[in-house]
Amino acid sequence: MLKQLDQDNLAEWVSSNDTVVVQYMASWCGNCRLMKPKFKKLATEHEDTAFLLVDAEKFPESRKLATVDNLPTFATFKNGNFVNQVQTNKFDNLKELVDEITSN
Repeated sequence: MLKQLDQDNLAEWVSSNDTVVVQYMASWCGNCRLMKPKFKKLATEHEDTAFLLVDAEKFPESRKLATVDNLPTFATFKNGNFVNQVQTNKFDNLKELVDEITSN
């Protein structure tokens, strides 16, 4: 499942889904736009995981759930808890992060 958040409610998604993968992004971020289709592709491969797009500038409370100091940042959550994150524009790094959380 892939969803772009339209409210600052990432905490609700994290607490109500077993596994969550987040792409923190911003409209001005070129690397974010380049990674978005790759993120969407991974979402289709892991239908039991919630893949969420979060605008890091519009949603400060959602941003606080991970250490977001560069974009794009990808973060994973399992059973309501933060697990890991990576700041990258490389698909291999993103795939490794997703494989780590979905294989457990």
